[in-house]
Formats: sequence, structure tokens, C-alpha cells
Amino acid sequence: MDVLGDLVARDRRSGRPAFTDAGTDRSISYRDFCTTAYKAGNVLRYLGVREEATVGVVGPIGPQPLWAFYGAAQLGAVTWFTGDTAVDEDLLESEPRVVVLPVSHEESVDPGPSTKVAVYGGAPARPTTLHWEKELWSENPAVHPTDVDSADPFLSTGEETYTHGEALESARAVVERVGLDADTRVVVRGSLSDPRVVVAGLVAPILAGGTVVAPMDGPPAGDVAVVDAGNAPENRVCRADDVLL
Repeated sequence: MDVLGDLVARDRRSGRPAFTDAGTDRSISYRDFCTTAYKAGNVLRYLGVREEATVGVVGPIGPQPLWAFYGAAQLGAVTWFTGDTAVDEDLLESEPRVVVLPVSHEESVDPGPSTKVAVYGGAPARPTTLHWEKELWSENPAVHPTDVDSADPFLSTGEETYTHGEALESARAVVERVGLDADTRVVVRGSLSDPRVVVAGLVAPILAGGTVVAPMDGPPAGDVAVVDAGNAPENRVCRADDVLL
């Protein structure tokens, strides 16, 4: 596997869980996860996303940000996570091609003319805003013809940009060091604004064929927690400082 799109290849589809929300106990199989990632790529391409275009993703870990991330990666686009529900003004000033954010924050965003806005978690209030979930469900799950290279960028913090190859090399190191496999549930407790959390929490579990878990407060929600720093209720902890990127 050389690029992020390889992680959602058709031959990786199965009934095993790729994502679970610990708060609702809702799970998404690898079959649905991969198929919807194709759909996400097609929605983004329809919105004008091309190689090296920026896709801003607002909000904590969940299926919609996850699909936007893998959809953008298939197109050779660069994702910029904010990691919470606040909209990063630096992100908007960079004029991303698309911003995907919770519907509750739709009216707090005043994008430039070159930026499209898509919301999830409910129908948009503005006629110019797209309903992300609706677009996903109605889209064709065709595989994209875009050629993406391991040296192409895929993730940005606004200050640093990382390539597909760098992310996969780092993710493989996490898989080996932490001991991730197809039965491992990885709980993402750190902020997605940290690229090391993205690699350890969104890339490494999928690379290993395991499950990405959205956490809930209280008891352990999985086997491994990915954190910014400190501890977590899970038995094993992967701290951002330990992720080489």
C-alpha cells in the first residue's frame, strides 16, 4: 500500500467493523466504509476538488469527517482538520475548495467565493450550502481515475504538509509498536488538528484492518486510546509525542 486510497480498495471490503461510535454503539462495516469513501470522493470532485486542492474538515472524529478525509485522499487533495466544532479562521483565509462542518456551525462561516460549504448532522439553512449526508447517499460509488503518488501531499496543518508516503510509513510504525491488528479497537481521544493523532487514530487502525472508535466519557471504549498527552481509560495508550511524522 503506497497511498491512502489503497486502504479503501474494493478488495478490503468486508463485514468487519471499520468505525464504531461508542456513544450510540453504531458500527460501519468495511464494505460500507470503503463504498462511501468512493462516494465522498465523487461528491468532492463534483465540488471542484482536484489534486492539491484543500478540503477543510471541522468537527471531532465521526463517520462524516472520516469519509471526507478518505474521499479527499483518493483525489490527491489535501485535508486540513480543525479537530473540534470551531472554524479555524486561518483555514478559511487559505481559501479551501470545500469546507465540511457540523450544521450547527453553518451560519458562523462566511467563506470566500471560491469555497463551497457542506454540512452534516442536519439539513442546511442556506440555499448555497450542500447537505453532506444527502449528497453521499445519492452519489455513485465509482472508483476515481485520479493518479496519486506516495510523494503527493494529503494532510496540512496550515504550517506543515505531509505526504501519503510519510503518513503510511508512520502508520506502519504505530501498527508494529502498539500491536494493532484486525481485532483492535482504537479510540480516538486526541484532537484531529494534530497530524500525529490523524495518523495513529485514522490511518493506522484502517491499515491494520481494525476499528476506529469515536469515544464516550467514562469507561473504556476499546483496546487502545490515541491521545494528545496523558492517560485514558483504555488498557493501552498511544501518545501523539510517540508518533514519528
